[in-house]
Amino acid sequence: MTRRSSRVIVGLILVAATLPCAAQWSPHASGHVPLTKAGSPDLDAPAPRTADGKVDLSGVWQSPGGGLGGAPPPPIAFSEGPPVAGFLDIAQNLKGGAPLKPEGTALLEQRRAKSGKDNPEAACLPMGIMQFHTQGAPRKVIQTRDVVVILYEASMGVRQIFTDGRSAPGDDPQPWWYGYSVGHWDGDTLVVETTGLRDDGWLDVFGTPLTDAAKITERFRRPSYGRMEIDVTIDDPKVYTKPWTVRVNQRIMPDQELLEFVCLENQRYGKR
Repeated sequence: MTRRSSRVIVGLILVAATLPCAAQWSPHASGHVPLTKAGSPDLDAPAPRTADGKVDLSGVWQSPGGGLGGAPPPPIAFSEGPPVAGFLDIAQNLKGGAPLKPEGTALLEQRRAKSGKDNPEAACLPMGIMQFHTQGAPRKVIQTRDVVVILYEASMGVRQIFTDGRSAPGDDPQPWWYGYSVGHWDGDTLVVETTGLRDDGWLDVFGTPLTDAAKITERFRRPSYGRMEIDVTIDDPKVYTKPWTVRVNQRIMPDQELLEFVCLENQRYGKR
């Protein structure tokens, strides 16, 4: 494949992340959206809570850098914390970069040299937890007592986080693209641990690696109605010298729904 063709593939991934889409559902705000005196959504209102007092993470969310076209959303203030992960390179804001071992560096350089053409997303395969977190398309969180389900508009991904007290499989489970996620509440923070991942993971478009030895720990917080902060710790002794943490910020989309996006429809990747 030529260098130009490889650049085109990465470009298509980026376009898919931010391309404005034709509307399907008309904007519809539920009666549960807090409003300001002027009648607009009050993004700084307290986060909603479930009947048992837990912070409710439910809603349609989007990375602040994502775009669906139309007028830009109002700015939201996010709190200070770990470096914020970017879509192209999730470790770009880490001081000194990700703490890669030599073998991890070699794998990343190999993937970069191909300009991301082997990224699973380019072939309409699942893109993994971190690419979903930083991807510009929205995602919908549905929270119940025993499970939190995340529906991703991008590639129509579906993820389950079990909060019913079960443990992660410990009997050499079949590796999954999204791994096996179990969560528990620590005050107002949902702490999620994910293991059982595949050995060929991509954390970002350029191919920052993730292996089957990894444990991903996420801490979900909703400090106000309009924003959510997710601190993600990557602990993967195969390719990193130590665990490292980045933050993913999300903003609420109070009157939006997901669009239908079928990645394989009309795709021509690999076809002549």
